[in-house]
Amino acid sequence: MANSGSDGGADSFQTRAPQSPQFSRAFEGLMHNGSADSSRAQGNGFFTPSYLNGSNYIQKLKDSHRARQAQKEIQQQPNSGLPAGITTTASLANKTPASHLGMTYDLIERAPAVEYDESVAPLPAKWNKDDKHSSLEVLANGREVKYAASRTTREAEHETCAIRADHPMPWQAGIYYFEVTLLSRSPRREETTVCIGFSGKNVALTRPPGWEPESWGYHGDDGDVYAGQNVGKTYDGASFGPQDIVGCGVNFRTREAFFTKNGKNYKTAFRDIKGDLYPSVGMKKPGEHIRVNFGQEPFVFSIDAMVKREQAKIRTAINQTSVERLVSPQMGETELIQQLVLQFLQHDGYVETARAFAEEIHDEKKALQIDPQTPVPGINIKDDEDAHHRQRIRRAILEGEIEKAVKYTYTYYPRVLEGNDDVYFKLRCRTFIEMVRKSAELGAQNAKKSNGRPVDEIPHTMDVDENASSDKMEEDGLEAQTEQDDLLAKTIEYGQKLQAEFKDDTRRRVKRTLSEVFSLLAYPNPLQVKEVAPLLDKKGRVAVAEELNSAILSSLGKSSRSALENLYGQTSVLLDYLREDGGPGSLISIQSIIDEVPKVSPL
Repeated sequence: MANSGSDGGADSFQTRAPQSPQFSRAFEGLMHNGSADSSRAQGNGFFTPSYLNGSNYIQKLKDSHRARQAQKEIQQQPNSGLPAGITTTASLANKTPASHLGMTYDLIERAPAVEYDESVAPLPAKWNKDDKHSSLEVLANGREVKYAASRTTREAEHETCAIRADHPMPWQAGIYYFEVTLLSRSPRREETTVCIGFSGKNVALTRPPGWEPESWGYHGDDGDVYAGQNVGKTYDGASFGPQDIVGCGVNFRTREAFFTKNGKNYKTAFRDIKGDLYPSVGMKKPGEHIRVNFGQEPFVFSIDAMVKREQAKIRTAINQTSVERLVSPQMGETELIQQLVLQFLQHDGYVETARAFAEEIHDEKKALQIDPQTPVPGINIKDDEDAHHRQRIRRAILEGEIEKAVKYTYTYYPRVLEGNDDVYFKLRCRTFIEMVRKSAELGAQNAKKSNGRPVDEIPHTMDVDENASSDKMEEDGLEAQTEQDDLLAKTIEYGQKLQAEFKDDTRRRVKRTLSEVFSLLAYPNPLQVKEVAPLLDKKGRVAVAEELNSAILSSLGKSSRSALENLYGQTSVLLDYLREDGGPGSLISIQSIIDEVPKVSPL
């Protein structure tokens, strides 16, 4: 264990969806090493349009998709036929202790329930076969549409058949774009009747996009654009026909729509766009055939460059904002950042780091001082006894010594856990998790020593006289197995006490959490089971440490959050607000700013 003069730290951090963070886990995003996944189609139906890579919207959409996939996998897991995957101890009777970590209580043998954010609007991915004119045929997994019916009357000749995508264009994306390729024409006329645009959910499918209220469209036969009426306006893109690739985009920040043709962008076609709008196409000639690209493939038009230009406008506005009038007393941006970092270090108990940082700031100011005779004021870092105590508690949790941290807490702050049931419950659960983790690690080490086989299955072909070390190897293996068995027994005993202690707690969250942590015992090595391995991740220690630290600070009459955490949380909430209805916040994220900071390679 490190001495008390050094600061504790977390092994790793995890990116969270921007919201008002409660603790310094708000900075988990700062430790995000990789950029957003640049892949498009990912084999499971999820794809990322290139121009949305790195956006807050696509990150939330990915998180929601992963949660849905995890929930789907959980539901597909085989069970014993009991509700919700319950396995009783009776059904475990035939399993040997070495092959299954059973408890004497009923055990949930499923992964923890996964919650996903239903407020994240999905991307359009295909044409909706249930939201089309009956004369249209949907092909190629929803990517293509063909006019398949034959014309029998003159009246039908004047009727356009339209179709909408499966989802509306998401305003949270800030900018949305798709492209349509015309694959063939009507054999009876040279000009195409295909029209491309977007419309509301209730717009008639017997009229082309743009002819009805709440619809907008670009028509290939005359090259005009239409907005809610059958009288169009001349557009620079002119007419289009077979083999042309026509793009349609909406800038929700400016409420403007534009079209492209074969990679060339034309002027704004429509303004004051509003409502939930679905990509839409219409056609009225047999044989007409189109294919859509909602972002599953590279676009012909350089939409990525356009999005970057829009993002640059927002960043320019941010950079032109002065912080001097935002704080009192007034100070420059560099000094403000230094003060925020210093206060954060002291607030979270990193006294020695704060003192070293203060000395570095002082030396820097002294080196930049023009008049050597003018003294440079120093920064006094108080030796806070409470900070040392909190640091000691934090370090114990981050090292997985939860019971030691609880002991310190009762010693230094005896009333804290009495008034914080949630923190006490999480500490108890984390203790159980750490015991399971240690048992799993011991099991993995034993398996490695025996080449993946139990000790008692190793053939004893060597004579002891020929190799005296064989007895020693066997003894070491048996001792390791005994150690694991003893720890397993203690873990089960602890789990039984934990379950008994909270069996009468009616809070749904408590019951769900207990089910989640007890599910770890359903697997011989939960570290290798993707459904439950996240519960054992050391990142969970950070969460518990921060919540306990916050509770201690509150008991001392101090703020549970540092000024830097408040700033981060308020900025996150503000950006979420500015993302509503496609506002400027949709084109910027805290992570995108962090990614621009030069990375320093470790020594």
